[in-house]
Amino acid sequence: MPVSTDTIKALREQTGAGVMDCKRALEEAQGDLAKATEILRDQGIAIAAKKASRRTAEGVIESYVHSGSRIGAMVELNCETDFVARLPEFRNLAHNLAMQVAAMAPLYISRADLSPGASEEGEGLVFLEQPFIKDESRTVQDLIRELISTVGENIRVRRFARFALGSSSAQICSPDTNESS
Repeated sequence: MPVSTDTIKALREQTGAGVMDCKRALEEAQGDLAKATEILRDQGIAIAAKKASRRTAEGVIESYVHSGSRIGAMVELNCETDFVARLPEFRNLAHNLAMQVAAMAPLYISRADLSPGASEEGEGLVFLEQPFIKDESRTVQDLIRELISTVGENIRVRRFARFALGSSSAQICSPDTNESS
């Protein structure tokens, strides 16, 4: 089934995926935008899994201070190259993640950071599994996977910190890893 360029353009604007990826997804979905979006999302997961072992030594540190200056957060978001670190999409993701930390007060980056047998304790406190504050139909991990599939590089949240005025200590999550990323 031939797909119109307007439909490809609409899917590309909606997902940020490449033109050919959008065309293939629309052909597979027989022109159904919602189904094509789901296909691209599934492909993004596969792409992210392939790139997960790549070293991430570049990136940005983004901060967010909530209005009223009573809560603040910092996030270190890493990628493979400084070129990607300078992209507006990457910087926007870093800003949104810092805002997420300020709003949701996670304690762990991923489920792997939980102590053994603490799965119940970590519910809602695992950053990558939290629903995104601006679109609760997607998780933080979904946002990262979407950008990985768009830019073609591994992206990883390395650490974050959250500060609240009047709190005796900051919430800092910096997993002790032996990798050199």
